[in-house]
Amino acid sequence: MRNKNTLLAIVAVMILVGGLIFGTVFTKNFMQPGLPKPELSEGQRGQLGIDKNVNESTIDSYLGRKDSVYYDVRMLEDPANYEAIGGDRFLSGFIHGFDVVPYPYLVNVTGLPEAVGNTYQGDTLFTEKDGEYTENYKESKKILEDLFPKDKYIFLMCGGGGYSGMLKKMLVKLGWNEEKIYVVGGYWYYEGENIVNVKQEDGSYAFWEVPYHNIDFSKLTKL
Repeated sequence: MRNKNTLLAIVAVMILVGGLIFGTVFTKNFMQPGLPKPELSEGQRGQLGIDKNVNESTIDSYLGRKDSVYYDVRMLEDPANYEAIGGDRFLSGFIHGFDVVPYPYLVNVTGLPEAVGNTYQGDTLFTEKDGEYTENYKESKKILEDLFPKDKYIFLMCGGGGYSGMLKKMLVKLGWNEEKIYVVGGYWYYEGENIVNVKQEDGSYAFWEVPYHNIDFSKLTKL
């Protein structure tokens, strides 16, 4: 009788532990916390498009969602002089869970601070003029849709917030739902627990560790 009771107790414990594990996994993957609607920050951050609620200070709470994609849109090494405004032209680190695709490869960049100068001036998927976006390649729209699926929430980050705000404006203009796009802000101001350091102690950069999406323009069909 004692052995039977012991066995039943063990089974009960196993069921309880199993239930707790299942509940944790289920909650993490299927019952994720809701997202607030995008809301602009006040002041200059709002002018850059940075979100008031989902930003550098809170992004850790929204990582790893199955219904979302995460992109840091900096270049590995930007030709622009971001050190002139207290930034970093190198992608010296990123947030775990974010992939990297350079915004200056997507469209020509205008409106940078004078002290920064020009960024990349090469081939781009689109050309922007007077708020209108023209495809430069037959595959341009398809690449954009593959990177930023319209049925997902999209979290965008860069160094200071500028590139990611510009990208949201572009996506919305091209038909994306603005309520599904969050401009998280700048990695330069992130102090969370998910930093992946790219800059090494000897001053070199382990760019091979970056989940990087390159665009090979030589393989595309020019329009």
